[in-house]
Amino acid sequence: MKFGIDSGHNCPPDTGARGIKFEDNLTLDVGNRVIAKLRALGNDVVVCRPSSASTVRDSLSKRCSTANGSKVDIYVSIHFNAFNNQANGTEVFATSETGRKIAKPVLDEIVKLGFFNRGVKSGSHLYVLKNTDMPAILIECCFIDSQKDMNLFNPEAMANAIVKGLTGKVASTPVNPVPDEEENADATILRLQKSLNRLKITDKNGKALVEDGFAGANTKSAVEKFQAIVGVQPTGVADSTTWNAINLILAKRIIRPNHAGGAVVRYLQYRLGVENDGVYGPQTEVVVKNFQKQNGLDADGIVGPASWQKLIG
Repeated sequence: MKFGIDSGHNCPPDTGARGIKFEDNLTLDVGNRVIAKLRALGNDVVVCRPSSASTVRDSLSKRCSTANGSKVDIYVSIHFNAFNNQANGTEVFATSETGRKIAKPVLDEIVKLGFFNRGVKSGSHLYVLKNTDMPAILIECCFIDSQKDMNLFNPEAMANAIVKGLTGKVASTPVNPVPDEEENADATILRLQKSLNRLKITDKNGKALVEDGFAGANTKSAVEKFQAIVGVQPTGVADSTTWNAINLILAKRIIRPNHAGGAVVRYLQYRLGVENDGVYGPQTEVVVKNFQKQNGLDADGIVGPASWQKLIG
C-alpha cells in the first residue's frame, strides 16, 4: 500500500493554531511517527508536506500535487482542532464512501484512547480532500485548547491508533520527538508575529511585523491593536484569551447573518471597515455582500471558505 502522509501546516505562512500546545508541533510529531510506523510495516510512504510555500493556498496545492503526482493509494492529512477551550474530542473528515470507510476505523482506534467521538464528517469544504485524486481523509486528532484532550494526548499512542486504524497493525519504531515549542519563548513570539501578519494586523507605524521572534515595541503595539479590535483588554501581552481569539479567526468557521457574534465578527467588521460591535446585523451583512461582489464571490452574506480565503489566505 502506498500512503501519502501530510503533517498539517508546518509551512509558513501556512501555520497551525495555538492552544495549550502548538498544532504545528503536534501534527509533525504524530506525522513523523505515523510515517515511520507505516514504513516499518512494509508500506510505501510519500511525505506530502511541502518545504516552502508562498501562500496558504500554495501550501495546500503543493500537498495535493505531491499526492496526485506520486499516485498514492490513500491520502491522510493530520491536524489538531482549536475552538473555545471547551470543545473536545476527535473527528475525521472524508468526501467519498471509500474515504468514510477508511476514516471509521481510524476514528474508532483514537476514541479507544479516551477521546470523545465527534464522528466521521463530510469534508467537502476542505481543499486537500477536494483536490486529491485518491481516497482521502483529514484527521482532527483532538483539541489543542482543551485541557481534557491535552491530558489524554500522547503522540506515540495517537500515532499507533492512526496506523492501526489504517492497517490493522501496530509497529514500534523509535522516532525523535518534536521539541515542545511552549518551552521556547522566541518560537512563541515568532508564531504570534506570523499569525498577526496573516491577519493583516499592523504595528503602531502601520507596518507588517518583522518575523524575528523578538517581543519588541512593534509587536506589543500590534498585539494591543488586535486585542482592541476583538474586544480583549489591550495589554500588549498575548495571553490565552488573545490566542483563543486568534485561533477562532484562523479556524475560518462559517459566519452567517444573525447567527454569529464575538471576536470573529468584530475582526470581520474591522477588516471590512464597518463599526466592530461584534454583532452580525443588517449593516454588516450589506458590507459583506459588497465585499463578496467586489471579489467575484457569491454575494450571499455567508462568510465561508471562499470569503475567508480572500481575507486571510
